[in-house]
Amino acid sequence: MQNESLKTETKEILIQLMDSIHQLTIDEYTERISLLSNATIGEHTRHIIELFQQLFSGYQDGIVNYDNRKRDLRLQESIDFATDCIANIVVELCKENKDLKIVSLYINQEAIIHSNYERELMYNLEHCIHHQAIIKIGLVSLNRFDVDENFGVAKSTIVHKKESELYI
Repeated sequence: MQNESLKTETKEILIQLMDSIHQLTIDEYTERISLLSNATIGEHTRHIIELFQQLFSGYQDGIVNYDNRKRDLRLQESIDFATDCIANIVVELCKENKDLKIVSLYINQEAIIHSNYERELMYNLEHCIHHQAIIKIGLVSLNRFDVDENFGVAKSTIVHKKESELYI
């Protein structure tokens, strides 16, 4: 079943995120980094986690609103709390596909679009990779060079690089 690979890939990316932040000190996790517009690695981690949480929160009634995130500061201030929440997300990933409505505010008007769980899971996966690329910039600026070279890199880019190396 091809959609199982989406869940497996998402799980792997989230575990990669957990592993990377777990290596940090709390000072590194919460340090304001100028290259990240004074954001912290913790803030980017919180953002990733809360989008997944919103997807799961809206799954039951079929209405997901990513704008209504809790913005729980504990996620950006505590590595242990963040990794516990990521572990919970990994456990909760395996849901049946079903239709969803995505609600968001644009120019002071509520917009509703139709989607489904797997499409939103794919969105969250790509969103996570995007923020991991930003986190990687923060890690390098903290002189953390032990980051996996594929951290924050899209799977298609990884595959393309490998294929390109075959032709060199």
